[in-house]
Amino acid sequence: MQAWLEVALRTLLSVVILFFMTKLLGKRQISQLSLFEYITGITIGSLAAYISLDLEATWYLGIVSLIVWVGVSLGIELLQLKSKTMRNLIDGTTTTLIKDGKIMEDNLKKERLTNEELLEQLRSKNIFKVADVEFAVIEPSGEVNVLLRRENQPMTPKHLGIKVGPEQEPQAVILDGKIMDEPLATIGLNRAWLNTELEKLGVSVDNVFVGQVDSYGQLFVDLFDDQIKVPVPQKKAALYATLKKCEADLEMFGLATESKQAKEMYEQCAKQLQNVISDVKPILHR
Repeated sequence: MQAWLEVALRTLLSVVILFFMTKLLGKRQISQLSLFEYITGITIGSLAAYISLDLEATWYLGIVSLIVWVGVSLGIELLQLKSKTMRNLIDGTTTTLIKDGKIMEDNLKKERLTNEELLEQLRSKNIFKVADVEFAVIEPSGEVNVLLRRENQPMTPKHLGIKVGPEQEPQAVILDGKIMDEPLATIGLNRAWLNTELEKLGVSVDNVFVGQVDSYGQLFVDLFDDQIKVPVPQKKAALYATLKKCEADLEMFGLATESKQAKEMYEQCAKQLQNVISDVKPILHR
């Protein structure tokens, strides 16, 4: 067999073997690596190159070495799952870098992290003052995670004492100008509804790059032609306006009637509707 053909065949074999062995090792091998996983990745890559190019050596020995490395990696992962001591030994532990707004210099030196690098990590999370940080740790993966002081945390409905319903995942119902029937069925809609919504927006399905339906049944579209402006869905705004109109009508009926009993009923209903509007306003009001 000619050398170039043998190299080509070995390379294809190496790619197939690497693919299946990486699948076997799991997703961590291609995301955030521990120290041992980093070493394993480099070694497996080197062995795959050896299998592809070393024509004079016994090439199948490289495959044996690959299998041993993968077997050792799987064994260590099983040990990590069963033993916290092994996890701490192999992956390491978290280290506190900032506590109560003060940098822990000794821990910074322990992790071989400079103050400039720490500030860079904070800026990547939109934090520009160390004093704004309540707590910061460096994870075994090397990522710095930060907890802001309570007064610097973003305001949420929970801080205001407002209960909100769960937010469902938006469904992509149009991709590259083609309707996706499965996501439509997932949210209980069909093509007839989708075509009606597209007619309201004045666009054709062929011109839609991405179309999504949110948990409130509103359709948002991004078009191939960016020069065309698409109106923003107004379902929530229309519902809010309808509720306010009902409240005003009830108050007007209460003022117009001469019956004391009817007047009290209208006023009570208007007050109850006002409470409902107050509860749903953060959701419906834009």
